[in-house]
Amino acid sequence: MRPLGILGWALIALGAVVLAFGGISYTKERETAQVGPIKVAAERKGFVPPLAGAAAAALGIALVVADRRRRRT
Repeated sequence: MRPLGILGWALIALGAVVLAFGGISYTKERETAQVGPIKVAAERKGFVPPLAGAAAAALGIALVVADRRRRRT
């Protein structure tokens, strides 16, 4: 399988996971500072919407189809 097909299948799997969970929320730690015994951390919360999962799955399907068409010729 070519890299295009592998990328396509990975996007399909990732999109399916996002759709199955109805979106995925995440927390990203941005900056951490420690002043003596006090630790200060800034966090950023985000959310990957189900629409992004559907778009990833659709793009993955398109890549797999394109890979198969390329292999035929």
